[in-house]
Amino acid sequence: MSSSTPERLAYMANQIARNLAHEPDTVAAVARHIHDFWSPRMIAQALALGGAGLDPAARDALARIAANAAAT
Repeated sequence: MSSSTPERLAYMANQIARNLAHEPDTVAAVARHIHDFWSPRMIAQALALGGAGLDPAARDALARIAANAAAT
């Protein structure tokens, strides 16, 4: 499976959220990690999921990334 399939991206985002759950602001930490380490293409594909298959922190982090992108 390619690392950029929607299912794989959802898995990766959920894994990041679980690993950063100890952070005071988990959503911000997940958003920062995804923004810093994922390619724009990966982010766009993850946003296209519309939240499907994502844990709440991962879903909210991607929504935050989308909102920040729209604001710029």
